[in-house]
Amino acid sequence: MAIKRIGIIVGGGPAPGTNGVISAVAIEAIRVGMVPIGFTDGFDFLAQRYTDEQHELTIDEVSRIHLDGGVLLGTSRRDVTESAESFDNTVAALSKLKIDALVCIGGDDMVRSAAAIAARSSIKVVQVPKSIDNDIRMPLPMPTLGYETARHAGVGIMKSLMEDAKTTGRWYLGVTIGRPTGHLALGIGKAASATCTVIPEEFAGDLITLNDIADVVEGSIVKRRAMGKSYGVALLAEGLIDRFSPREIAELQDTDRDAHGNVRVTEIDLGRKVKNEVQTRLEARGVKVTIVDKPIGYELRCAPPIPIDVELSRDLGYAAVIHLQQGGPSALLTIQGGECRPIPFAEVLDQGSGKGLRRAVDTTTESYQVARKYMVRLGPADFTDDTWVGKLAAAGGFDVAGFRTHFARMRG
Repeated sequence: MAIKRIGIIVGGGPAPGTNGVISAVAIEAIRVGMVPIGFTDGFDFLAQRYTDEQHELTIDEVSRIHLDGGVLLGTSRRDVTESAESFDNTVAALSKLKIDALVCIGGDDMVRSAAAIAARSSIKVVQVPKSIDNDIRMPLPMPTLGYETARHAGVGIMKSLMEDAKTTGRWYLGVTIGRPTGHLALGIGKAASATCTVIPEEFAGDLITLNDIADVVEGSIVKRRAMGKSYGVALLAEGLIDRFSPREIAELQDTDRDAHGNVRVTEIDLGRKVKNEVQTRLEARGVKVTIVDKPIGYELRCAPPIPIDVELSRDLGYAAVIHLQQGGPSALLTIQGGECRPIPFAEVLDQGSGKGLRRAVDTTTESYQVARKYMVRLGPADFTDDTWVGKLAAAGGFDVAGFRTHFARMRG
């Protein structure tokens, strides 16, 4: 079937490079004789069967937006599979508008909607993987669109915090968005040489506690003090919260619950909780350290894309149109080795939940081990030399036996 009208929809949080995809899709669609239709605010209006919140894109409108941050069309997190009504409304609205194919730009949340429309309608669907979290199930080392710019912007913030920490003799405790994985936090921390970075993937077992995280940060502060440095920057991945037990979440929760009485996990201020726990411990032993918690998140999402994301966005947008024009199947599109490589939706969907599969940080890789080698953290080697142990104990306000007991888990 010849594709005459191609829709463009953005879902999930903003990510640098999104405008580049919109631009490339629109320009290439016009070049091959298709009509590009841009939908406002993702699936929000379509899921209500509204057909007015869309317009035909022109080359004049999109020709220079590939260099801009933000999202020209707006975005939303609407999942059209949340109800039969939402799905039926969406397909009916698209059919009324005579949409033959869709380019969906989004992350793991978008996969479910894109795959459902592809499987249960006559509309061809391709998805461009966009996420600053870098967690969509794709072959490594391919980054998701927006990740490199978000990391770049995060490194800039970290550099300023590190200079401030050195100047004022304090510690900063940054918490980076990117749930539930640690890709973004680790990417920023490694590139900026943060004092230490803590991600959920480094912990064995299913659950993580506040004490687990506080132990790492406290140990880093103590070790830096033993090295003659009173300052530093620790970076935490927001996804650590997702591994807390329901009981601990309830104990840490100090804001209102939602309409169903459920604890709002997103309302847990991880940075403040860890800061308070670590400062309380240190002050109890007479160690004075100033710690400032700093969320690092929304500043990254709409930053102007750096060249690697601009290039990737244009490659993906062009590939989406050509793939559809040539009759390619509905799929998640990637660029590997300079070529378009579609991945069937079945390979990126959890068949049980229907949600998009994620990729976690692989802590067995040399890349991760390099990141750990350059962090200042307590480890087994710190407990082998009695003279060094004595310095560490003094720096943390312990006697030697107390130090060994307190940080026993760090000994491996």
